[in-house]
Amino acid sequence: MKSEPFGPLDPALYRDTVRRAIAEDLGWGDLTTEATVPDDLRARGRLVAKSACVLAGLEVAAEVFRQLDPGATIESRCRDGDRLEPGDVLAEITGYATRLLTAERTALNFLQHLSGIATLTRAFVDAAAGRITVLDTRKTLPTLRVLEKYAVRAGGGVNHRMALDDGLLIKDNHVRLAGGVAAALERMRAAGHEMRIEIEAQTLAQLDEALAAGAAMILVDNMSIEEIREAVRRARGSAVLEISGGVTLARIPDLAATGAEYVSVGALTHSAAASDISFELEPIESPRDG
Repeated sequence: MKSEPFGPLDPALYRDTVRRAIAEDLGWGDLTTEATVPDDLRARGRLVAKSACVLAGLEVAAEVFRQLDPGATIESRCRDGDRLEPGDVLAEITGYATRLLTAERTALNFLQHLSGIATLTRAFVDAAAGRITVLDTRKTLPTLRVLEKYAVRAGGGVNHRMALDDGLLIKDNHVRLAGGVAAALERMRAAGHEMRIEIEAQTLAQLDEALAAGAAMILVDNMSIEEIREAVRRARGSAVLEISGGVTLARIPDLAATGAEYVSVGALTHSAAASDISFELEPIESPRDG
């Protein structure tokens, strides 16, 4: 598990993503803005929270403004990971009005989406109350995984593997294709990878097979609360357990009380509602008459 402290992302990890997002939205040009706003007009914009949320992606949004207006000044009032209330000002941006207006939607798309993930993650972490570690999954939008998993960290969650080369997780299809739990573990160990092996168990019988084969970490998938408690009892001292499948916010307190060490939640990234954040622009100088 990626349990490194929450910290800023290297801009190199999202600069090209922002560039492609701008190109997608801009096309051949912002026709409406070009026709209605004077080229030399300066403006000041404020990013404002319209709903309670946890902030994530402020520097990604800032990168959108900087790419379209390299001379823009950005004064941040908050940091990713902060809890926001309606009316809180996230940042003030000053620059050319046309460029700030063109950047608006792409910047907000990143900011609202990532803040939504951070907000939902914080709700799960708060419900867990420190009794179980909340993990994300690889159920992310293609090309946005680095940003979405960053947003999970901003919300207090912990990243599971970033990609297929970042951890050993034997799932149900691997088990079936390898010929069973023990066979899959044997083949994995023979590959010689120096990482902890995790294997999925969908029944208590599979759990017992994994324990007998020396599994260090077992993912108990779609088990009832009673089955999870029994799995914890059987695995205690031998393996750590991760709960997966059918995990909802309402179930987190009960799941946390089972004694399992981890719970993975795909909803953090695939079902988070966007936070409500707006961009309010005002001219610094009145446009001159032609």
